[in-house]
Amino acid sequence: MADRMDLTIKEIAEACGGTLVLQGGRAKDDMRVSSVVIDSRAVEPGGVFLATVGERVDGHQFIPDVYAKGAALVVTQKGPEQVEAEHGCRASDWGCYVLVEDTLQALKEIAEAYRKKLPVKVVGITGSVGKTSTKEFIAAVLAEKYRVLKTEGNFNNEIGVPLTLLRIRREHQLAVVEMGISDFGEMRRLSKMARPDVCVMTNIGQSHLNNLIDRDGILRAKSEIFDYMAPDGEICLNGEDDKLNAIQEIKGHRPHFFGLGSNPAQEAAAVDIVSRGLWGSDAALRLRRRTGALQAENPDAGEFPGESWDTGELSVGRVRGETGRWEEETVGIHVPQPGRHMVLNAAAAACVAMLLGLNAEQIAAGIGKVAPVSGRTNIISQGEHTIIDDCYNANPASMKVAIELLALADTEKVAVLGDMLNLGEDSDRYHAEIGTYAVQAGIDHILCVGEASRHMYRAALEAAESREQKGLPACSVSRYGDRKELLEILAGDRKGLMPPGSTILIKASHDMGFAEILEFLRTMG
Repeated sequence: MADRMDLTIKEIAEACGGTLVLQGGRAKDDMRVSSVVIDSRAVEPGGVFLATVGERVDGHQFIPDVYAKGAALVVTQKGPEQVEAEHGCRASDWGCYVLVEDTLQALKEIAEAYRKKLPVKVVGITGSVGKTSTKEFIAAVLAEKYRVLKTEGNFNNEIGVPLTLLRIRREHQLAVVEMGISDFGEMRRLSKMARPDVCVMTNIGQSHLNNLIDRDGILRAKSEIFDYMAPDGEICLNGEDDKLNAIQEIKGHRPHFFGLGSNPAQEAAAVDIVSRGLWGSDAALRLRRRTGALQAENPDAGEFPGESWDTGELSVGRVRGETGRWEEETVGIHVPQPGRHMVLNAAAAACVAMLLGLNAEQIAAGIGKVAPVSGRTNIISQGEHTIIDDCYNANPASMKVAIELLALADTEKVAVLGDMLNLGEDSDRYHAEIGTYAVQAGIDHILCVGEASRHMYRAALEAAESREQKGLPACSVSRYGDRKELLEILAGDRKGLMPPGSTILIKASHDMGFAEILEFLRTMG
């Protein structure tokens, strides 16, 4: 059987306020379960399946299958008779179940109850841009000393966060949890589940403006992460962000700042940066910490206890006030991911790591081991092209960063840029700014894709004409209604749009489906 969770069937029913029905002789209410999932394919013997209702699939139809796999419990919002009537699943085949009003709400309540039992420390990461890459840096660095669980991919919403928390097991000492939102109130609900011990904020950019209105609104919404932060928790903020670096105190907590050395008060600063093009950067990492302020041990988890779960005296926090004295040290680092924004991510990881007791050598070693994430500035050598796979999501800030990265290439530069969604009433202006920016950055070929990108196309065309009038190298600009139109043209004249040996950036909001363009290029070689 898979490793058990410190969570019983009875505790699950109590957490979500459901009606527990024990039947079939398969389990008792004091039985510890092995896992909690919403994907029937992931059900383990002794596990729990939450039957959720999606837009296209009703998970209740899989209830007989999960019992056959050995599930100990099903959490359902439909009774056996209703499921039998709707899906033909015989009520007599059911085992133990908990009946609730809403299984997605039950998922969050179960995760919250489970998190409250865990001595594991949680690092919560939010911000407008760079959450996933920052998560990867922090997890890689902390893994030099601790056993770390991290968010898979970008499972950062009100489904992804509880599923991440429910993956924590006895061998883990730290969990690095990405937390993303699109509206007010969401972060508060995520914080209530995660109860972060360390809160990291990457930046305040321009995303989800259709709901959050402006950057001040974004800051307010992201700051809900502090509502359920641990009383002795810590806060790490980007000292290069104008909204964040002005913060002096949050609910009695003085934040720690990381950055690129613009302010000597930054406790983790990457300076003297030397770009290695698409293959990363070298830098000096300056670390400032107050002696006697930090405590963190690396205990052995030992045997699974009968009634409690004890990982030892892993703690986080600095001594409050002005005790101790500041000490500084500098260590050389290699950041394997390209761009200054990745160097900033390394500084964020160093800031968190210092609070958790890692030394400079451990921090540098962890930074050097960070691996790329698909769809997130992933550099791919593919036949006659180099591809920058950054097609997971896009907003004005991340789009500019990606263009700056493409500009580092010493080949012809091709930018395939799609719509940036959810930008509110200023969407047209933001798209136009990106078109102008791409031309000014020296991109050779700009392919604008999508309805909103017509504003990007017009601005880029105007900037390209102005560039040529000044005697500067030409920039070709073209536009396509959607990715399918682009793919049809690429199938007939790929080399005309993407010259052999060129470097190609693929960037758009996730719903534009640009992963299909990436797959086309990888298939064509």
